[in-house]
Amino acid sequence: MELISPVAPAVAGEWLPSNQGFLRDWLDHRIRNLDRKAPLKPSIQAFHKLIDEDPQVYMLFNDMLWQLSHRETPTGSPQVKTVDDLLLLFNHAIQHAPEYNDTGLVGFPINAILNWAMGTQAGFAAFLNDKVNACFKDMLDEWDEYLTSEASKYVLDKEDENGWFGKKALEAMPDFEKTYVCDPDDRYYGFTSWDDFFTRRLQPGVRPVASGVGEVANACESNPYRLARKVALRDQFWMKGQPYALAYLLDSAHRTPAEPDAKDFVGGTVYQAFLSALSYHRWHSPVDGTVTAVRNIPGTYYSQTPVALCDVASPDLSQGYIAHLAARAVIYIETDEPDVGTMAFVAIGMAEVSSCEVTVEVGQEVERGEGIGMFHYGGSTHCLVFGPDVDLDFVPTTFPGKSNLLVNSKVASLQ
Repeated sequence: MELISPVAPAVAGEWLPSNQGFLRDWLDHRIRNLDRKAPLKPSIQAFHKLIDEDPQVYMLFNDMLWQLSHRETPTGSPQVKTVDDLLLLFNHAIQHAPEYNDTGLVGFPINAILNWAMGTQAGFAAFLNDKVNACFKDMLDEWDEYLTSEASKYVLDKEDENGWFGKKALEAMPDFEKTYVCDPDDRYYGFTSWDDFFTRRLQPGVRPVASGVGEVANACESNPYRLARKVALRDQFWMKGQPYALAYLLDSAHRTPAEPDAKDFVGGTVYQAFLSALSYHRWHSPVDGTVTAVRNIPGTYYSQTPVALCDVASPDLSQGYIAHLAARAVIYIETDEPDVGTMAFVAIGMAEVSSCEVTVEVGQEVERGEGIGMFHYGGSTHCLVFGPDVDLDFVPTTFPGKSNLLVNSKVASLQ
């Protein structure tokens, strides 16, 4: 596989603070203030039961904390020392919504709690375990119920300095009312919940759609991560460089009869980009065409590649790796452009993402720039996959280190 650009630096997403001292203090504060008598939410009770009753899971969770106690992390000595504390921290996290903080936004609280555990040998094994990931899914689904309820909108309050519509947050989201559908006169800007804010809609016309012949539109408001050509069917995606392996990226072992074979894309191109904390999180169709297949693929939530070790922004440095393993959704579109043919859009959940919602159906005709789905909470990444005979020229801004590429803008064009 030919990598056109290197792995992006660890500035992706902005869901965790770059100041490791802030992250250490944030977690210390939560550990000191744990309510050890607090009733556990149903999903946390089930997680506790799994760890207690499954010998393999019990060993892995206890061993990851033991392994951390024998190594130094970028924040100093390990802070979470027991499984009970780990579960209590989860229990607290899923009953709150992320507050805006201009000095150190912790938009991924569970990610912050698990950050260094992901880099241990036991953590690597634990976070690949199907039973563990089923518990994470139930936990994140329970959190999603809270984030879609009115109880979660307190973090939006424009009268609160840490509100998402407070002065500091609005400075970080310039022209918000001109860009998104909202009600600035309302205390919560017209949003009914955290999720309602997170999945906000664009004002009509603010993101013009690439309209030239043979142009591909950007599917997500996102920062480029990697562009790869001549992609293989199978490769060592967990190793340094994290090359793409189409059989696993597209989960070909479980494909439906309507889906193309991953072999059809061998030798083709994969473009991947990630969404930051302040990004718009809906997906738009990159091409004109017809939806031929849709599938949600279950997967991991907190697995990172072993070569990342103590990734200070985990799993940002593992984006190529998690494209093959994480919970994700694939939408196949047969384009109206004969020189493009069928392409795939892959929405990939990262850490706290509990839902990739597809809003189009098989047989539906879509136009470039039309909505096709959304991420519900969390940082996220996505891929565009093209076949081997598609000769695309990607715009210069698709290389790492560049700022966000606006949704609907031209990302590539036929040569």
